[in-house]
Amino acid sequence: MAEKAVLITAGGKGERMGSETPKQFIAVDGKPILIHSINSFLRYAPDIEIFLVLPEILIKTWKELCKKHKFLHKHLIIPGGPTRFHSVKNGLKYIPGNCIVAIHDGVRPLVSRKTIAKVFNFSEKFGNAIPVIDINESVRLVEGADSKNYDRNKLKIVQTPQGFRSDNIKAAYNQNYRESFTDDASVLESKGERIFLVDGNRENIKITTPEDILFAKTFLGTINK
Repeated sequence: MAEKAVLITAGGKGERMGSETPKQFIAVDGKPILIHSINSFLRYAPDIEIFLVLPEILIKTWKELCKKHKFLHKHLIIPGGPTRFHSVKNGLKYIPGNCIVAIHDGVRPLVSRKTIAKVFNFSEKFGNAIPVIDINESVRLVEGADSKNYDRNKLKIVQTPQGFRSDNIKAAYNQNYRESFTDDASVLESKGERIFLVDGNRENIKITTPEDILFAKTFLGTINK
């Protein structure tokens, strides 16, 4: 069985949250969102290797929060870059070869152990895996001033963590940034790789707005049971 690692990116500034505190550091249920996100992986595998990418200006604050909340689990902190792509690229330099790495948004604390397990298991078997969920609402395709109904069954909502064989994703990130790189799977896909989908969990939202905080408070006590 391949070794497992998780690369967590936490570069948000909290602008849409309307808060001076970066959203990954906002406390929910007594702890910063980022600690909850990391703990999701520790509950899955207590010995998993953790790599955390943060804006350099926030590293000191993070270390202080770790002391305050007695978060003592060993993890490597890596300075981020100007975009998420560059931050992930920086982080991947420290990921061992020949392992399975999950790349996760630091503001997704509600990922379930079941989703994490699926991502790692499928990545080991097929080379990659990304969690997705169905769209329940009707959707329309907008083209300029016009729009038309679109078959929602052809669309999925993409989540993280996204899992990869580390050698493959490290090689894929050895290229220049493009605007079409909306997630890690799109970077690998640009090299001609097929992307494999697994079921995510609907609660696994990316916390962005104050309403998301309320949602997280509701589910944090139950999602990892």
